[in-house]
Amino acid sequence: MPAPTATPDPVDPVSPRVLQDTASLFGLLSATVRLHILWLLDSGEQDVGTLADKTGQSVATVSHHLGKLKLAGLVRAQRHGKRQVYVATDDNALAVIRVALSAAQPTLRGSDTARHA
Repeated sequence: MPAPTATPDPVDPVSPRVLQDTASLFGLLSATVRLHILWLLDSGEQDVGTLADKTGQSVATVSHHLGKLKLAGLVRAQRHGKRQVYVATDDNALAVIRVALSAAQPTLRGSDTARHA
């Protein structure tokens, strides 16, 4: 039987590096368009044109933000023939987004319908 995993004690010290990395993640997610892009990618791969349509942004703007997300390791590009799609790669970041959006908008709790509207 595997040993139970310990829940971290909230008073345990956290390294400055971890705090800085976490602050950087929140800084990256503070841009509404990047948050929206990751929310959309949580439901599966999408191309830049589709993301632009769904976010109401230009293709150039979405491409710019995808570049930042890619540099941070939160998304990656995949090629399907001539089509390039983007995929979210960080399940922990997606979980943070789900929790934050659920807290901000209680109607999202337990529902994926708003994402696919």
